[in-house]
Amino acid sequence: MSIICGLPLLECVYCIGCARWVWKRCLYNAGHESETWGVATAEEFEPVPRLCRYILVVYEDDLRCPLWEPPGGYGINPDWLILKRTYDDTRRRAPPYLLYLDHDHADIVLAIRGLNLANQKDYAVLLDNRLGQRKFDGGYVHNGLLKAAGVVLDAEYDTLKKLLEDYPNYTLTFSGHSLGSGVAALLAMVVVQNRHKLGGIDRKRVRCYSIAPARCMSLNLAVRYADIINSVQDDFLPRTATPLEDIFKSLFCLPCLLCFRCIKDTFTSEERKIKDPRRLYAPGRLYHIVERRPFRCGRFPPVVRTAVPVDGRFEHIVLSCNATSDHAIIWIEREAKRALDLMLEKDPIMEIPAKQKMERQQTLAKEHGEEYAAALQRAVKLAVPHAVLPSQYGTFQDSDDGEVSSGESSRKHSWDELIERLFDKDESGAIVCRNAAATSDNCGGDDDGMKTVAM
Repeated sequence: MSIICGLPLLECVYCIGCARWVWKRCLYNAGHESETWGVATAEEFEPVPRLCRYILVVYEDDLRCPLWEPPGGYGINPDWLILKRTYDDTRRRAPPYLLYLDHDHADIVLAIRGLNLANQKDYAVLLDNRLGQRKFDGGYVHNGLLKAAGVVLDAEYDTLKKLLEDYPNYTLTFSGHSLGSGVAALLAMVVVQNRHKLGGIDRKRVRCYSIAPARCMSLNLAVRYADIINSVQDDFLPRTATPLEDIFKSLFCLPCLLCFRCIKDTFTSEERKIKDPRRLYAPGRLYHIVERRPFRCGRFPPVVRTAVPVDGRFEHIVLSCNATSDHAIIWIEREAKRALDLMLEKDPIMEIPAKQKMERQQTLAKEHGEEYAAALQRAVKLAVPHAVLPSQYGTFQDSDDGEVSSGESSRKHSWDELIERLFDKDESGAIVCRNAAATSDNCGGDDDGMKTVAM
């Protein structure tokens, strides 16, 4: 065509198309996806900066002589620290974590640290997953993160049960950053599935805050557990559905990989993404800290927006030079604290009477409940695979393949039966990844070719 016409028509069209795509990607910023969301209130966002500081405590060797204390301190009482686990305690099958009894906020907190770039076992946990490998509760979850959650729960089950019995009015909060956020989210799901094993704890007492979370559960689970799981984010990790194995294998060609993913992401329809039941998403209700604007330098006063979206759920990769720095827990804590201070300046909830404060909390809970129900209906309307509306009794039917498909089904099945549904046992009775003896690749690459997941 170019030779016949004497003009490079096809080349010009190609260059114009590429230039238009690059221009649109540069104009697209993170705030576009949450511009229709509601603004978060100080009551609901108050735990976020506090839990970020608790996660930072996990990085300290001695809490009484901290080395990385943020401005204003951690806000933690060393005498209330129940335990603190290191890689040696978890045998590197799960990230380090701590268990803290927060009397000031009537809360039992289990905080999990993020990815350690110097620890190969953390990479093994992230890479221990294939598309559609692990089914759980009528959906799909990240295999390696689920097994890490089982390791944590197996180690702290007795302690958690005793604390919940001793403090029946306290909430149980799981929190984590990056790698730890996925572990915390799946840990909350497992606990909700088996509440009767922890003294019949009410579902409303279980909470989870995932900071900069990895994609760890399918869309139907992400929406169904939005009443207990909250994700705080604005970085690259929740946005990319690229297999992490491809990223680590392509570090020297990461710009090319991201460019390819951006092109694929741009031209893949939203309907096709939603119809894929194995595609993983960031969990629960989303809190988006918006602090940047297009064609502007630096950070602006942050605004926190929140919703339980179904379509348009952080599906676009944003080209930004701050994508990796925004993922750091220290930056998230700083911006979350700044956003909370701005909320309190506009609406000083600490000064209002207790009765009025309680009424506001009840109103907020009602609004969240209505938004949660609307998200479930939206998921069913969009024909999200395995998305169902709960009955008025709060139960679901068991799925055809034998997977547990509701939190209430834990009353119908014993603990041992649930374990048999999800995992196998070795000769010593320890619970291991299914088919672990056949291949060590499915089990995170332990030295003995086996991954224990006792829950």
